[in-house]
Amino acid sequence: MSDDHDDAIASHPPLDDNGLARLDELLAPEQLGEEAPDVVSAHGFLVALAVAPQSPPQAQWLAELFETAPAFAELEARDEAVALMETLTRQAGDILERGEWLELPFDSELDDDGEMAAAIEDWCAGFMQAVFLDEATWFAQDESHVAALLLPFMALSGLFEEEPDMAEMVADEAQFSALAAQLPELTLDLYLHFRVPPEPPKRGPGKSGGKQTGKSRGGARQGGARQRGGKR
Repeated sequence: MSDDHDDAIASHPPLDDNGLARLDELLAPEQLGEEAPDVVSAHGFLVALAVAPQSPPQAQWLAELFETAPAFAELEARDEAVALMETLTRQAGDILERGEWLELPFDSELDDDGEMAAAIEDWCAGFMQAVFLDEATWFAQDESHVAALLLPFMALSGLFEEEPDMAEMVADEAQFSALAAQLPELTLDLYLHFRVPPEPPKRGPGKSGGKQTGKSRGGARQGGARQRGGKR
């Protein structure tokens, strides 16, 4: 799970260890081939579905995640995998709806063999893959704010490594780790952005006004323009 969380904000896994381990087995290359998503990239994709302003139909997101119809050898295995993925998405939404953070399937502190950095990159690439599935809807409300919130996901995903500004953001381990540590908070910020009405403008002196409604939303620690990319 991710480290460096603010102790004041609870965090929870959207799928328990047993469920995640079983999903890992069902998505193993021995079962579905080398082109199938691994459990970490699928996790990022499914969390993004929970964050998204509107959910795409199951057939659409399955085809996008697997780049084709998932080739499970047995119908029971397919149904079990889909049920676990839907549970992950639903429970991620429940956690975010409570204003809490998600525990992600990696630590933000990097290890010497590079496995943690690879997991972070795969998770963010999966997240961005789901964003591209319905990009227009993601950016329909306050495009510049959404782009700023998504910037760390984009930089960490490896999908934009040929763009100098993106590469500079993750040029060393300290920067990479610092951005990764922001992901749970930014995920919640994005979820709230799509669901909490913006603060109404304050009325000037002498004008009648009611009580303001809506919650305040967190902002990204990075700014930037909207970028477009594709799957690896």
